Amino acid sequence: MKIIHLISGGDVGGAKTHVLSLLQGLGKTEQVRLVCFTDGAFADDARAMGIDTLVLDSGVASSIRTLSDMICTEGFEIVHCHGSRANMIGAILKRRINVPIVTTVHSDYRLDYLGRPFHRMTYGTINTVALRLFDYHIGVSDSMVQLLISRGFDPQTMFSIYNGVDFSCTQTKLTRAEYFSSIGLQADEDTVVFGIAARLSPVKDISTLIRGFAAANKTCPNTRLVIAGDGEEREMLQSLARSVCAPGTCVFAGWVSDTDSFYNAIDVNTLSSLSEAFPYALPEGARMHCATIATHVGGVPYIIENGVTGLLFEPRDVDTLTEHMKRLAENAVFRRQLAENLYERASEKLSVDATVNHQKEIYRTILRQQARPKQKRRGVLICGAYGKGNAGDDAILEAILRQMRNIDADMPICVLSHNPKQTRLRYHVGAVHVFNPFAFWPVMRRTKLYLSGGGSLIQDQTSTRSLKYYLLSISLAKMAGCRVLMYGCGIGPVNVPANRRQAARVINRCVDAITLREDLSAEELKSMGVTEPKVYVTADPALLLQPGSVGAVDGFLLNNNLDPNGKYALFVLRPWKGFERKKQAFVDAANYVNQKYGLTPVFFALEPNRDVAPCREVAAALTCESHLIEAPYDETLIIGMMKKMRVVVSMRLHTLIFASSVGAPLVAVSYDPKVTGFMRYIGQKHCVYFDDVTGENLRALTDAALAEHCAYDVSHLQELVKQNETVARALLEEEA
Repeated sequence: MKIIHLISGGDVGGAKTHVLSLLQGLGKTEQVRLVCFTDGAFADDARAMGIDTLVLDSGVASSIRTLSDMICTEGFEIVHCHGSRANMIGAILKRRINVPIVTTVHSDYRLDYLGRPFHRMTYGTINTVALRLFDYHIGVSDSMVQLLISRGFDPQTMFSIYNGVDFSCTQTKLTRAEYFSSIGLQADEDTVVFGIAARLSPVKDISTLIRGFAAANKTCPNTRLVIAGDGEEREMLQSLARSVCAPGTCVFAGWVSDTDSFYNAIDVNTLSSLSEAFPYALPEGARMHCATIATHVGGVPYIIENGVTGLLFEPRDVDTLTEHMKRLAENAVFRRQLAENLYERASEKLSVDATVNHQKEIYRTILRQQARPKQKRRGVLICGAYGKGNAGDDAILEAILRQMRNIDADMPICVLSHNPKQTRLRYHVGAVHVFNPFAFWPVMRRTKLYLSGGGSLIQDQTSTRSLKYYLLSISLAKMAGCRVLMYGCGIGPVNVPANRRQAARVINRCVDAITLREDLSAEELKSMGVTEPKVYVTADPALLLQPGSVGAVDGFLLNNNLDPNGKYALFVLRPWKGFERKKQAFVDAANYVNQKYGLTPVFFALEPNRDVAPCREVAAALTCESHLIEAPYDETLIIGMMKKMRVVVSMRLHTLIFASSVGAPLVAVSYDPKVTGFMRYIGQKHCVYFDDVTGENLRALTDAALAEHCAYDVSHLQELVKQNETVARALLEEEA
């Protein structure tokens, strides 16, 4: 590839480091040229690193003419801009050349000229307009991408990238003891040392860190704090430390050039900033295997997953910071697990090589998309129960999106969601509100495939209104000219005769094909009189999801005060009519598995907004210890947790699906035929109807599941899931 990068040439700090290291790496395999619009240290450093560098400082008009001729004559395939001046020139170039233009957004463009009103009014305004004219945008960190998406930029032309550091080697000049001796800190091998390396300025809010440490040190006296760095707040912070910290527990190390020795010496890397894009301190600490406590700001949460790769707290929240510091000081196992999880994630995502390879993949994607012939209809519109806070539905959407991207990685995808903003931010797809026809009708008019599913949408058990909505949306999609596929779904129950007739009529008239997650749904369709569309019995898309890494799952369990090697029985409950009458049966079963098998009951709220209440009611009535955890953001952690359970007793179908994908012993409480149908489909017989639940039969089913358990295999179902993708591909490839 031939890529030309444009930058003003006066950049410093993180942006400079990112661009120069990126171009040096790209230059090993690609033809790259850097064009600066100002001569100086940036251009000099680039040349010293062996980067092909050109300075154009003769004015905007002249620079544009030179660049246009150069790009066309030498055959550059991509123009890549960095910063406001380059963005302005790139936006003008876009009208003169037939080459895709991309910009990297290194910081919030609305804050770039704070305190300089004239520059904000001129350069800031020009940059704001220019950014809207680019074909593609790259945000430095997922948080920057999220920010751009929240401001209306297209999530499907957006990429994220991270500042990379070299994980291949470390150079510690001093041992831990030698480093502490050099800064005058008294600490032994058992001392837990917290540290921060940062500019001592208000935005870093180190006063909160000092107060949090002082409070933690009262409970955990064998802790120390090292503050490395210098800045305008140093005297104030030293005075604060003298007043609140025990003598000798907090040391100011001054400016640190040997960062490897610093991070090698401390146990916990801390970050108390009020604002960050993506700080280099995180990968610098990660590469030295430090555990991390950081504020929930900027790009931090996309590497620091609370309880898995570190601990997060809100800015200025001294109390939570104190609790985090005490917890890591007192629990060495958890501290080391967080450190190793972060190292694993950071070395994969934040190395220089990873950054360079990811940037090349972005370029390949852009060139592939540019080469695609224009089509009147393209892409998929997905409709289901999405954006409602149900972890099971969200996992199904994740699985469907992966299958669609297997078909075409560049396919435009839009989701009908109850929370379009959240869906856009989480999945980087287009999203419109389910009840906004002015938004979704234009999408239907240009989309080739309308995908209704997964989950049980065609049913009136919850309400007739939802059934009529999904039938209406199918009718509108067909009217708009879409192919219509009911995808990996369950059918029924549809109880009202009029609803059954309407559903059969709409499906026969408007649906091109149906893939079902179990055979009971096929029987229901047949009894309703559905005969026209081709029906395939496949399996639920969520069966393709895989558990998270062992370290990530162990970190999630530890964060919820569960021993990764402990013995647990998982209970997944949900509100249902008559639950109060059946509550004692679940109490009896939970107490029973604890007394007979030594299993600690764990209650899991798959849909926290609804499931926490029944879980708490049962847990409160137990005579043994229990735990309550809510569904994490990452479905791979849910599946990994299921793998650790000795038995899973569930009212939630999605939980049964997740647990079956890793062969966990199952006891199903069926409030709906779809639960019974799924258990039958996977060959598991430990199932009881909700109305028939008693303490006695729940205990018997649990005994049977534990006694008969041998690793059952759902790989044949995972193969069937792939047929969903095959059917969707065929409809997408049909001529209009």
